[in-house]
Amino acid sequence: MLSKRSLVGVRMNFHTLAVLFFMLIGIQAFAADPVVGSSDEAVAAGKTVFNANCKQCHKLDQKYTGPALRGATDRQPVEIVKAFIKNSGSVISSGNAYYAGLYKDFNNLAMPTHEFLSDADLDNLLAYIEFGDKVDPAAAAAVGGDGAVDSAGGGIPNEYLTVILGVLVVVLLLILVVLGLIISVLTKYLTKQDLDEDDKEFVNQKTNLGKVFKSDMFVVIVTALVIALVAKTALDGLYSVGIQQGYAPTQPIAYSHALHAGTLEIECQYCHTGVEIGKSANIPSANICMNCHTHVQNIQGKEGVSPEIQKIYDAVDNNQPIEWVRVHNLPDLAYFNHSQHVMVGEIECQTCHGPIQEMEVVGQHSALTMGWCIDCHRQTEITTEGNAYYDKLVQVHSDSKDALKVKDIGGLECAKCHY
Repeated sequence: MLSKRSLVGVRMNFHTLAVLFFMLIGIQAFAADPVVGSSDEAVAAGKTVFNANCKQCHKLDQKYTGPALRGATDRQPVEIVKAFIKNSGSVISSGNAYYAGLYKDFNNLAMPTHEFLSDADLDNLLAYIEFGDKVDPAAAAAVGGDGAVDSAGGGIPNEYLTVILGVLVVVLLLILVVLGLIISVLTKYLTKQDLDEDDKEFVNQKTNLGKVFKSDMFVVIVTALVIALVAKTALDGLYSVGIQQGYAPTQPIAYSHALHAGTLEIECQYCHTGVEIGKSANIPSANICMNCHTHVQNIQGKEGVSPEIQKIYDAVDNNQPIEWVRVHNLPDLAYFNHSQHVMVGEIECQTCHGPIQEMEVVGQHSALTMGWCIDCHRQTEITTEGNAYYDKLVQVHSDSKDALKVKDIGGLECAKCHY
């Protein structure tokens, strides 16, 4: 005997499925490859690798200079992801359709190579990408979408000011529309009432646009908008003072970092000898160039002396320094020590200078603003293993659940950078 099926029951089941569906469609879920580790140690180590090499261009759950990274091992096999991190160009040139499309979507912006990362570094990095710093979606929405306040740029982002002005204009227009509707409704109502002649004349009067434009309220609104636009322009100008991001001057010799640091894999420290021992990285003198160019007179097997290399010979013969144009300039009131960051902090050159090994003409990659530096100090963890200098600091910091970071050892103190 067939049992009767309740239509109410079917409707309830449909409603339940509908509710579940609409609850789930807003959730972006990724299934990480099972090979990727998820231990706290791997995630913590991966975060250090991420902060040192990836943070300037990527975020885990939000599109930035590059794409959001979480779910990378769901979109491509782990080995291909690792190969792309180490050398994105080789993977793209191999014909990988996904990464070729990604490269095109981001305006052919090449990611720097990371050949120096070991397999353990890559495993830890993927662990952090897939399982690190996950935030509650509601909390993330409450603070702006990505669950963190980005202070790298410093000040109020230009986009926020534009949005604020746009919202103010829309609100004013809505107020005018609502006032117009209220006036229209009141006029229709009053015309049906028994009014004396003066009141009827007032109710039936026509709108005089000339008077509206000359009214105090219109003048106040226009003045407020003009002041807001002028203030926005002034703020944009103030926030850009001293920022030379993208500055790439023409040098007296067409020196290619892409050739020397990229193709030939010459270490940065070979030419910039002061980077590990002093405050300044120093610009190499002609005699350092001559270590190689005494024998190398041209490139790619060409005969004769290259015109650019000849300029080095002329500088040496005439005992005149090569007048290189400085690219990265910090204000005199800011103190920065290369050896402190490179030797002690073990920071890679690319962290601040970008993919220098891919640049034909060197340009300023990062903003180098105070906010940018402070954000790095807030996020960068201290490598304390094997260094007795940090033993007492680690002991003092042992009660904290967070890793020891630069900010915990005075990295945010004004006198550290301003003296």
